[in-house]
Amino acid sequence: MAHTDKPFPEVRNERCIGCGDCINSCVPKAITYRNTIEDAKDLLKAKGKKAAIISPSISAEFHDITDYRKFVQMIKSLGVDFVHEVSFAVDLLAYKYLHLFGDFKGLYYITSCDPVVVAFIEKYHPNLVKNLAPFVSPMVAMAKVVRKKHGSDIPIIYIGPDIASKEVAKISSGDGKVNVVLTFPELRNLFKQLNISENTVEFSEFDTPIGYKGSLYPLRNGLIQAADIDENLLTSDVISVEGKKEMLESIEEFEDNVKVIHKHIHVTYGNSLSGPGISNKGNKLFKEYLVTKYANKRLTNFFRAEWYNTLQNYLSLDFSREFKADDQRIPEPPKEKVLDAMKLMGWEKDPKIDCGQCGYNNCLEFSIDLAKGIVIPEMCSTYSIRSSKHYTSTLKELNEKLAMTRQALHEKEEEVRTEHDTAQQNADLTDAMLEKLRAGIVFVDFKMKVVKANNTFCSILGEEAEEINEVIPGLKGADLNKIFTDDVCNLFSYVLTESAPVDGRDVRHGDVLLNISIFPIRENQIAGAIVRDMSAPEVQKAEVIRRVSEVINKNLSMVQQIGFLLGEGAADIERMLNSVIQIYNEDKKKLSQ
Repeated sequence: MAHTDKPFPEVRNERCIGCGDCINSCVPKAITYRNTIEDAKDLLKAKGKKAAIISPSISAEFHDITDYRKFVQMIKSLGVDFVHEVSFAVDLLAYKYLHLFGDFKGLYYITSCDPVVVAFIEKYHPNLVKNLAPFVSPMVAMAKVVRKKHGSDIPIIYIGPDIASKEVAKISSGDGKVNVVLTFPELRNLFKQLNISENTVEFSEFDTPIGYKGSLYPLRNGLIQAADIDENLLTSDVISVEGKKEMLESIEEFEDNVKVIHKHIHVTYGNSLSGPGISNKGNKLFKEYLVTKYANKRLTNFFRAEWYNTLQNYLSLDFSREFKADDQRIPEPPKEKVLDAMKLMGWEKDPKIDCGQCGYNNCLEFSIDLAKGIVIPEMCSTYSIRSSKHYTSTLKELNEKLAMTRQALHEKEEEVRTEHDTAQQNADLTDAMLEKLRAGIVFVDFKMKVVKANNTFCSILGEEAEEINEVIPGLKGADLNKIFTDDVCNLFSYVLTESAPVDGRDVRHGDVLLNISIFPIRENQIAGAIVRDMSAPEVQKAEVIRRVSEVINKNLSMVQQIGFLLGEGAADIERMLNSVIQIYNEDKKKLSQ
């Protein structure tokens, strides 16, 4: 099951039944079970006696080991003192089941040997909890046997093919406590780490008590065979089923029709020969053959009477167990929501792909759980492939756009680099020109800090400024207030504030008379100034010529004004005199008449 509020599926322990189907179905192998190798190594290093209990499935897993006695000694080489086969516990439970089924009191049972089946009923068919046979699993039963023989404090390692036993071990307690559970792949890994192989050990037998037909437990009807329960189809009261699909269907049908069926059912998920705790998947028929071959070999010199007497000694142990409902069912979603889920998956036109790689029997079941929110679309391999193709196409388009963007960026970088080079060349040219000028040039920002000054400016200011210029070229960052008097600084401040120039002001800088012209360059931001030392001969000559020219120009202007005014006055007098003469002549004529 998966959290859908995350971008990836995550196993939800509260809903997990430990079947391991998600591990087998996950193509990228992103899901695994809890590794307990380090826990086992810690236990093996501890002081005191230790015991290992082994599932009968070893015959199907370790067929590469030529003799089971070598295998037993390899286990002991890990640091284990006693090695027991769980088949004896299967014999004990088979006897209990035989008595339970034979003493019928109106209640039909589901066998509880398989922890996957037990978890499935507790979580998804809680109404059938009362129908679970009230017995512990073979693993827990064998732990009770071992502690009766070797003491209640002995630590126990269980080695088997079912990962669900790891969770059972966590809640086990008392005489049935199992300290560590190792799967077959984990055991092989441990052998490799400790350099233990068949070639490095001698023979060793399993410690007693030895099992009888319990060695057949990995097979579908192994428990029934061990109990010698009648399997005649006409007369038997027990039906045996194995497999995921068979488990789901049989339990559902048992719940619906038990009053009609009138049968007990022995149900196993099938992990004893093909679960995630088995190294080699497939070849089920071959593995079943190996199990029966191993059982026959073990029974060749078997003393049944001795076994029966030993069995009676351990039947007094308490193998009972109670089960509790842990309802994890989610209400069925509306049909419309399921259809929306199928549409999302692209199945509205082809709803029966049913590849089975997701672990579901068909696409409809997956769609229902998708509508419930317990799976995500990416858990479907077909959807992932389809999305991958779309992603590849989209990625190709993005790559093409990225290539175009990179090309445009490259061109822009070249353009900027060219502009930068041009600007640098212009700046170098400007600097060269500034240094050729005989006048001092300085640029000042609105903070009254020097932005740049030429060497002539530094020479005009004196030796101290020239020394600073050697360390900080152009006096960059120098405070103008520490260079000039307040009167000069006020002139710069005026130009920066008003953006109006100040031309040809004579100012005193120490013993030197300077002539400064200040002009705005960037409004309210930067101002420039031309500074000339009036004591320099070339400046004196140029300045005398300039000022004489100014005086001459001003005097010429005054003469022109005076001449203009005099000219206007003479004309007025002439007009006045002409008027007087004209009047006099007119009066003279009148008198003569």
